[in-house]
Amino acid sequence: MNLKSTFAACSIRAAVAAVLLASTASAVSAEMLDLEKDELKLGFIKLTDMAPLAIAYEKGFFEDEGLFVTLEPQANWKVLLDRVITGELDGAHMLAGQPLAATIGYGTKAHIVTPFSMDLNGNGITVSNDVWAMMKEHIPVGEDGKPVHPIKADALKPVVEKFKAEGKSFNLGMVFPVSTHNYELRYWLASGGINPGYYASGDISGQIKADALLSVTPPPQMPATLEAGTIVGYCVGEPWNQAAVFKGIGVPVITDYEIWKNNPEKVFGLTKDFTEKYPNTTLALTKALIRAAEWLDADNNANRAEAVEILSRSEYVGADAEVIANSMTGTFEYEKGDKREVPDFNVFFRHYATYPYYSDATWYLTQMRRWGQIPDHKDDAWYAETAKSVYLPDVYMKAAELLIEEGNAKKEDFPFGTDGYKPATSDFIDGVTYDGKTPNAYIDSLSIGLKSGQKVEGSEIVGG
Repeated sequence: MNLKSTFAACSIRAAVAAVLLASTASAVSAEMLDLEKDELKLGFIKLTDMAPLAIAYEKGFFEDEGLFVTLEPQANWKVLLDRVITGELDGAHMLAGQPLAATIGYGTKAHIVTPFSMDLNGNGITVSNDVWAMMKEHIPVGEDGKPVHPIKADALKPVVEKFKAEGKSFNLGMVFPVSTHNYELRYWLASGGINPGYYASGDISGQIKADALLSVTPPPQMPATLEAGTIVGYCVGEPWNQAAVFKGIGVPVITDYEIWKNNPEKVFGLTKDFTEKYPNTTLALTKALIRAAEWLDADNNANRAEAVEILSRSEYVGADAEVIANSMTGTFEYEKGDKREVPDFNVFFRHYATYPYYSDATWYLTQMRRWGQIPDHKDDAWYAETAKSVYLPDVYMKAAELLIEEGNAKKEDFPFGTDGYKPATSDFIDGVTYDGKTPNAYIDSLSIGLKSGQKVEGSEIVGG
């Protein structure tokens, strides 16, 4: 072998060695996090949007990060939050409002944070068959003979007034006082001129001055409570709207995608203490959940059928696969037989769904203030500071960077360069513009609700 060919052979061997070294380094980098705690118990409620947890477990994404995870369903949102606070759970699938409410001391006081938003959309508002029959008189019909969507609460207002004239209360269910469902239901009602009621320090029913009375009903119990006549409608996540259609006991009239396009829904919650004590474990958890979310939305939802089968198992959601598939596979059935394409009803990764935006946190805080859960006026700086104390985009982006380095994610799938605020949007049922950087101006622009300087005292609104 001449010198030239010897040199070429050496160069090839060096190149191969470099590739092998690089691939080995990449494989090792996935295990580089020195986990402070590797055995974890995580909680969830039996809803479709717990999917990232189930997928991270079933597809081995937790194990890839060196985590040995137990997933445990919880009885209700309060029990779930309490168990995270006490450390019985290391973290959990949470309502987006829960970490915020706990941190500001509404209900249980504890500093809860989130590095990961679990999904967008996923909820609906369902009414009883009798209420639907009355609403239909006020809903325009398209050329196909079906109701024109989105259906506004304007169609419900005469029904509520009829109940009131007959001395009957109009009772609606939602899942928790600081749930997305509570605020979405209130937003929809108020946009149609129906007052959903206020909270006050001495009255946490949320029913002060209410035209419609909202109260808590656990998600899996919604259909049975509707069927019993205790409530005449509810706002809940899937599969419990589609369950009403399958049972023939109610009609979903609107999805939250139609109330606020691509609204944030659940988050993954941890105590601030946990993230400070176990920073690498927090990163590892976030990495695994990002991979699960990406899997759920990959290739135009190609994995959704498999996800439906997994979620239908008793250890997860435990509902019929057919019911879960009705919304998880890009469709949604309103009135029986009226099945429509809603490709973004459940979004787990696209549209930067998993990034914890400060503007999302701020929207929830504006609704808490709007309805009196935050009793006194706060300046705009307070909203920004509170959002930044709860939402942890820095942790999220660090996890994303590690995944990109390992070849398990693409840079373009993450919002590099963002300041944590989405652009102002008017993608709401009433067309009102929301800008997360000017929360008070937004609150004051809403037709029903507390304004700057106002508060609830007794049963009256004072100030302003």
